Amino acid sequence: MFRLLWQPEHLFYPTTLFHSLISFLQNFYIGTNFIIFITSPSITLTMKKLIFSAIAILLYLSATAQMPERTPENIQKYKEICRKYIYKDMKGMYREAGGALKYPFLAPGSNQYLDMLWDWDSWLSNIALRQILLENGSDRDRREALRYEQGCVLNSLNYGGMDGWIPIWIERNAPSREEMLKSSNPWKSNMHKPTLAQHAAFIVRNMDGDAEWMRDDFYALQAFVSKYLNFHRHKATGLMYWETDEAIGVDNDPSTFYRPHGSSGSIFLNALMYKELLAMNYLADCLNMPDIARHFANEAETLKKNIREHCWDRRDGFYYSVDLNLLPVEKPDIASLQPGTLYLHVGQPRTYDCLIQRLSVWSGFMSMWAGIATPEQAEEMVQRHFHDTLSYNAPAGIRTLSPLEKMYDTRASGNPSSWQGPVWINVNYLVFRGLVQYGYTEEARELAEKTILLLGRDYERFGALHEYYLPDNGEPVLNKGFQNWNLLVLNMAAWLDGKE
Repeated sequence: MFRLLWQPEHLFYPTTLFHSLISFLQNFYIGTNFIIFITSPSITLTMKKLIFSAIAILLYLSATAQMPERTPENIQKYKEICRKYIYKDMKGMYREAGGALKYPFLAPGSNQYLDMLWDWDSWLSNIALRQILLENGSDRDRREALRYEQGCVLNSLNYGGMDGWIPIWIERNAPSREEMLKSSNPWKSNMHKPTLAQHAAFIVRNMDGDAEWMRDDFYALQAFVSKYLNFHRHKATGLMYWETDEAIGVDNDPSTFYRPHGSSGSIFLNALMYKELLAMNYLADCLNMPDIARHFANEAETLKKNIREHCWDRRDGFYYSVDLNLLPVEKPDIASLQPGTLYLHVGQPRTYDCLIQRLSVWSGFMSMWAGIATPEQAEEMVQRHFHDTLSYNAPAGIRTLSPLEKMYDTRASGNPSSWQGPVWINVNYLVFRGLVQYGYTEEARELAEKTILLLGRDYERFGALHEYYLPDNGEPVLNKGFQNWNLLVLNMAAWLDGKE
C-alpha cells in the first residue's frame, strides 16, 4: 500500500516536490493494492493531475534507469563518495548499554532497527567497522569501538545458558531469558545463527589472539554451538537443518520458506556452521584448551565431508540445499502379511537420505566463501553460474534468486524481507570473498566495482543507502538509511586498491 502525505506548500516548489516524490518512491511498501492518499482538501484537480503525472514520470525513470558505466573514472568517483559518507556516519551503528542489553553494541543503523542487537548483522557490520577504523580512525577511535564490538558478543552470551539457546535478536526492552522461553520452545525454534563464534574470533584476531575478555562466558558459546550439533543435525546425512522458516536471515529463500519444519538442509546454514566450528577451534586454541579445540576441528572436517557428499550436484555443477523430508525406512513385518498382499518397499528399499533442491539460490556460492568447494568445483561454479547473466550475474551484483525460477520476485517486502531476486550487499560481499579465496581476481574485481557503483550512486542521489536493490538497474527498493553490512563496500574498495 502506498501512503502519500502531502503538504500544500510542496506544490509551489518544483525541486521540493521532485525530491519529495523521489523519497516517497524509494521508501514505499508494495502490498496487494496500490492506493495513494492525498490528505489535504485544498489540493485541486489540477494539482492532483500534476502529482500523478510526476509519479508516473518517476516510475518510468526508475523502470528505465541504468547502472553507471563501469569505467575507471566512475569507479574512482564512487569510491570517494562512499568513503565520504561512510566516514561521516561510521558511529551511526553505536548503541549504548541499557535495559536488557548490558553492554554497548552495534545496531544495523536505520530507523527500522534503532535499538536492537541482531545476530549475523552485527558480525558483518563489525567487519565493515574495522575497515573504516583502519582507513579513517585514530587509536582512540579503535579503543572506543572495541567496547561496542565485544558488547555484541557478550550481550548474546548473556542470554545464553547450558541448554545452548540464544535468541536471534535482543531488544533493549526485551524480557528476561526465562520469560522468553515461556513462549518459545528452545528445541523446536530457530535461534541465533551460527555466526557468534565467528564474530568473537574476528575480534580476537584483531586483538592479536587475546581471548581473555570472553573466557568466563566461553562455556555459553560451547553450549550454543553444541546445541546445533546435538539438536539441529540430521542423523542420516549429518547436515544442519532449520527448525522452521522464521528469521533464517535470508527470510523467504524458497528452499526453506513455507517448507515443513525441520526439512531444510540449507547450504547457507551448513556453510555458516562449518566456519563456526573452525572459529571455535581457533578460540579454544587461544584460550589454551587443546582438547576442546581438537573436538571442534574434527566436527568441522566431518561436516565438510557431509556437505560435499550431499549438497554438491554433479549435473548442474553447483551446491544446493537439500530436502530432508523423507519417510523413514521401516523394516516390514513380512510374516504378518496376508496372502495376496504386497509390501512394495521390500524389493528396493530407499538407499538415499535426502533429495537435492535444484533451486537457483545464491547461497550455493557460500560453499566457496566457507572453503568447502574443491578447486575443481569452484571452477565449474564460476564458469557455469557466476558468469551466467540470465541467472545470478546482474548489473548491480548477484541476484539472490535466478529469474528463471517461478518464485522470482523483486517487490518490496519488509516482513519477511525479500530474497527472491533483489541484490543484497552482504550477498555481493560473501560471493566476492569466495572468488578472492579461490583466486578468481577478475570476477572479484567485477563484483566489487558493481557494488561500488551501486552504493556510490545511491549516496549521490539520496544521501543514504537502502536495504536492498533491483538487480537490473540498481534502483533502491526499501528502507532508506540502512547501514549495516552495506558498509562492507569499503572492504571491497580496499581490496581493489591493494590496501586491505
